[in-house]
Amino acid sequence: MNLLLEVSELSICFGGIEALKDVSFSVRKGEIYSVIGPNGAGKTTLFNCINGIYQAQKGSILFENRELLGLKPHKIARMGIARAFQNIELFKGMTVLDNLMSAQGHRMKYGLLGAAIYLGNCSANEIRCRDEVEEIIEFLDLQDMRKLPVASLSYGLQKRVELGRALAMKPKLLLIDEPVSGMNAEETEDMARYLLDINEEMHVTIILVEHEMGVVMDLSNTVTVLNFGHKIAEGSPEEISQNPEVIKAYLGEPQSA
Repeated sequence: MNLLLEVSELSICFGGIEALKDVSFSVRKGEIYSVIGPNGAGKTTLFNCINGIYQAQKGSILFENRELLGLKPHKIARMGIARAFQNIELFKGMTVLDNLMSAQGHRMKYGLLGAAIYLGNCSANEIRCRDEVEEIIEFLDLQDMRKLPVASLSYGLQKRVELGRALAMKPKLLLIDEPVSGMNAEETEDMARYLLDINEEMHVTIILVEHEMGVVMDLSNTVTVLNFGHKIAEGSPEEISQNPEVIKAYLGEPQSA
């Protein structure tokens, strides 16, 4: 089994509150792995631990057999982990193109002098990064708004730009927090298609946090369920949808006649 990410007995507390307690799971390279659970279950906290925003008090997070705990977010990003946030974190006054270019900073391999005279390695690096960003813009069907300021776009398009900026980091693992929240049915369908294409055509492994169960069930290879910081189930979408503990904790118990 070709594992990309291994989370082992991960625990983190805030004061007397256990946000995560002994959570363990593994993500295979190339899959779409979903984490679900009710509000307050610890899903976003888990993401914050993986990309270094929070430091867990116990456990291990191995990415390609390298320990992530103790590393700063920028170092984790350079290892190949990118994140698209639930709350859009774009530069609203900048264009779509410039927002995606901003994610390429850690890949620019030149010094201050090279940037000042814009020759040699600096010029070659920027051309390469620009070409890669243009490919993402085309991939996400953002060509017509590439020079528009992000603030002028609809919510659904801004979510797509947020996804594009994460892709511009050339990730091996993409963490996506509620990609279809606040979207209408058409926007949700479009986003689901883009996620599948990213996984299948770009060969990017995805960990997805999402409340829209239709999206989770349609896209996921494996689903883990959290409840009050504890992992209560893991399995295929079909297994999860029939798990009595999951139904009770998250999907809702059937109403008696």
